[in-house]
Amino acid sequence: MKGQVRAAGTGVGRVVAALVLAGSATMATTARAEVPQSCQTVRFAEVGWTDITATTALARTVFEALGYATRAETVSVPVAYSALKSGDLDVFLGNWMPSMASISDPYIDKGQVDRLTANLKGAKYTLAVPQYVIDAGVTSVAELDANRDRFDERIYGIEAGNDGNQIIQQMIDKDFDGLGDWKLVASSEAGMLSQVRTAVRNREWIVFLGWAPHPMNTRFEIGYLSGADDYFGPNFGGATVYTNTRGGYVNECANAGRLLEQMTFTLPMENELMGAIMNEDREPMAAAREWLAAHPGTLEGWLQGVTTVTGQPGADAVAAALE
Repeated sequence: MKGQVRAAGTGVGRVVAALVLAGSATMATTARAEVPQSCQTVRFAEVGWTDITATTALARTVFEALGYATRAETVSVPVAYSALKSGDLDVFLGNWMPSMASISDPYIDKGQVDRLTANLKGAKYTLAVPQYVIDAGVTSVAELDANRDRFDERIYGIEAGNDGNQIIQQMIDKDFDGLGDWKLVASSEAGMLSQVRTAVRNREWIVFLGWAPHPMNTRFEIGYLSGADDYFGPNFGGATVYTNTRGGYVNECANAGRLLEQMTFTLPMENELMGAIMNEDREPMAAAREWLAAHPGTLEGWLQGVTTVTGQPGADAVAAALE
């Protein structure tokens, strides 16, 4: 091509050569800028937890402002990983580690699911009780069975198949600290918290699956039990939450992958957004939009190098969509 352009001495030749070069440059720019059609819909796994509902709503709001279509499906944790493996879903923002390792790691080790960035640090996930139970002297799992009658030998979990429920069931199956005769009560996040609310109102004793961030930590006076490090991890189930995608998604959908790798959250952010959803009965996407509009600085880090589906600057598009 260089020789052809250099040899084109006539005015027509120069015009033709320029058009060829311009056309090639335009095609290259378009190929780099446009998001592939197969990547223009982002499918999220939801698992019925308010924290993941909140972060998923934040992500969907930004993706839609960039011109993507999004959808979310509420499934159990095991089904979420099966759907990521099969390619039926693309993204899961709720890989709590280390408690979820037994479910997620087999998929990740085989390359069927990719673990991207840590999107939240400083979380916790373990057994909790009302503060008045702590004040009465029950501060560790080892002290539960001595008070089995007060607790009715029940531990309240969330949805069936959840990793926290599985851990509790392991503790029961192994008769950890005398819990062999206890029963796991599985329902849902909302069902469990309803049970906690009733128990607290009546000053009854209850032990349940607790975590932070979550409005339960401000809605109720609760404390976390020590002694379950071998099951939930040290530091009261200290956890890091990761973004997961179906295997190879970031390579296939680079623009979306860049956004997901840069999208991180904080405990105050999630507590505030979850409070709006749970306590103020706000629709998650509306609450996410309002939060992002009120905190535009958060978007700067998320949108570095990210474009719209048509290749326009992403930050400008999101700012305009949130006005």
